[in-house]
Amino acid sequence: MPLLHAIVLGIVQGLSEFLPISSSGHLILVPWLFGWNELVENPELNRSFDVALHVGTLLALLVYFRRDLLRLAVAGVRSVARRRIDGPDERLAWLLVVASVPAATVGLVLDSLLEGHSGGEAVIGVMLIVFGLVLLVADRAQGRRAVDAFRFRDAAVMGVAQAIALQPGVSRSGATISVGRWLGFERDAAARISFLMTVPITAGLGVYKAVDVFVLGEGLPPGFAAPFAWGTATAAVTGFLAVWGLLRLIRTRSFAPFVVYRVLVGTAVIAVALARG
Repeated sequence: MPLLHAIVLGIVQGLSEFLPISSSGHLILVPWLFGWNELVENPELNRSFDVALHVGTLLALLVYFRRDLLRLAVAGVRSVARRRIDGPDERLAWLLVVASVPAATVGLVLDSLLEGHSGGEAVIGVMLIVFGLVLLVADRAQGRRAVDAFRFRDAAVMGVAQAIALQPGVSRSGATISVGRWLGFERDAAARISFLMTVPITAGLGVYKAVDVFVLGEGLPPGFAAPFAWGTATAAVTGFLAVWGLLRLIRTRSFAPFVVYRVLVGTAVIAVALARG
């Protein structure tokens, strides 16, 4: 795997994992557009590299939200020790776990079925457009709720949205932020909840995939340590910048620029797919 490919895909993963534009869709589209076939022709390598990239974006979240996550982790442990839920931190910690259940269930049950079945590049283009318009409509809601207003119903509905986003082109952050806006959360709160929801699901599925690839599978092929390390590092750095930048942007702007991007890219992808037959 060329080092340049690993770095580019790491950047793509880091940006598109947190910006509402679909990381899974872009990780399929970029190699397709440039004719990079090493991952397509080697499913095991593709799974291994996917684990590496998600480790990078998980590290970005852990660093950016380190204080919040430490506080929530302590609250969760305290809740288990007391066998009850007291206070907003303990409630939020458990609600983030609840929100992870739908996507984790779908991911585990349908793992082999979902692997490599994106519906094709044209379908990804359609998903980019459709769910971009969904985000546009949802973002017009006049949300006033803050993060501490997050409740069980919100966790369940946003969790289902996160499961739907397993389809490439939908966007996990885009789907959960859209639902968060519909539920009345302000932009910053919807985005923060969406990012915090990513931690348990990414960590859990990352461990699952890592065991499948490195323990039960063949592991990392010889000579691929450097590309994997660079992919992980670039995903972590760009992921951190994406979270920081998005949270700053939406304090004064809407999600409209991402909607425009999704519609333009989706249209271009459909056109190229049809032209290639």
